[in-house]
Amino acid sequence: MSKAGTDGFSEGERAAMKERAAELRKETTRGRGTKAAAEELDVLSKIAQMEQSDRALAERIHAIVTANAPDLSPKLWYGQPAYARKGKVVCFFRSGHADKEPYSTFGFTATANLADDSGLWPTSFAVAQLSEQAAETIAALVKKAVS
Repeated sequence: MSKAGTDGFSEGERAAMKERAAELRKETTRGRGTKAAAEELDVLSKIAQMEQSDRALAERIHAIVTANAPDLSPKLWYGQPAYARKGKVVCFFRSGHADKEPYSTFGFTATANLADDSGLWPTSFAVAQLSEQAAETIAALVKKAVS
């Protein structure tokens, strides 16, 4: 919870849950053949609605993920762009502006194949800009996540 207290969830958390519920309702009304295309359109539409700085990051991350893991399907997850395999989200982008944070986030769920013997692996990154090195890192992590 964003704010501790007896009120329960914050406004932002309630809004995210409502968006997720709407996403789930929408999923049940789509036919099998058009679901993937419609979900990608939802993601692209969400990206287009973002503040310019987040939009640029999300567009580039979308291109990196779809180029390096074509078997992942774009979909909305808690109102933000995500990429799933067999319906389970592997990685996601969170808008810093939408979350009222100073940076956006690119992260991975437990479904991602990132665990290694060291006992320490990445699950989430703050993203304020994407240098070539950062783009290469994301590409490598996405490839490993789906390996």
